[in-house]
Amino acid sequence: MIKINTSNPEETFKVGEELGKKLAPGDIVCLQGDLGAGKTSLAKGICAGLGVKGDITSPTYTIVNEYRGKYRVNHMDLYRIRQEDELFDLGFEEYLYGDGVTIIEWPDKSGALMPDQYLDINLRGEGTDREIRIIPQANKFIGLMAELKKDVDLSN
Repeated sequence: MIKINTSNPEETFKVGEELGKKLAPGDIVCLQGDLGAGKTSLAKGICAGLGVKGDITSPTYTIVNEYRGKYRVNHMDLYRIRQEDELFDLGFEEYLYGDGVTIIEWPDKSGALMPDQYLDINLRGEGTDREIRIIPQANKFIGLMAELKKDVDLSN
């Protein structure tokens, strides 16, 4: 696990951007935290790091936004999902096992459909200060974590 502290949305975005540069097709990133914790700012940074151009918006009402950058990027917000069955209608598993990078906000709503290998990111904080905890849930993310440590200033 690594811990990164940020003091404004721009820094949170930059952490996401550095992370996005290191992701590969098939990678799944889960963003957890309360409403307003910075999940969407981090997701926007990840998309930017993956080369997505244009406006990146929260998929709170659409559930899934698809973007094209270096790879296909699927940005999901499962906040409004009430039952696991709703995910079948969305084609949830096709996104997870496709050839793009998938970012999931509120992954706990996916229940048993969540795969074993993903990058778990927990955000918490008050005001504009954030603590970002990045926990690899698969060995394939260990190298990515080492690279991220080098590229992001962790001294704060």
